[in-house]
Amino acid sequence: MIVYRIDRRSGIPTYVQLVLQTKQALRRGDLAVGDQLPTAKDVVGALTINPNTVLKAYRELEREGLVEPHPGVGTFIVASLAKPGMAEKTALQRELNRWLDRGISAGLDRADFEALVASALDSRYQNEGEQ
Repeated sequence: MIVYRIDRRSGIPTYVQLVLQTKQALRRGDLAVGDQLPTAKDVVGALTINPNTVLKAYRELEREGLVEPHPGVGTFIVASLAKPGMAEKTALQRELNRWLDRGISAGLDRADFEALVASALDSRYQNEGEQ
């Protein structure tokens, strides 16, 4: 089950944050076809947000073909975004955690890491149109 977190200072609309977090969980393989998303009521209770915000996010995921609502039952994952390379997720996560530990020891904070990663991704994918 996914646990949503909202960054109210990010400037990103709350429903978009829910959509992005769901997609990230699908890419990582943390959510799979057949899994149920938390009910809107549960998300509203956990995050203290408007129910329409959750419903908007779920409608967007449905529009993209990733989830399917079952009235009275819940919203279920119907498509995956995980790629075969994500099977190596555990090893990659360990490497990433070691890298983060080294950076934290050197005094880097979250914004520093985000800038480093964004720069590396931009450099790597600049010719492929993916950013």
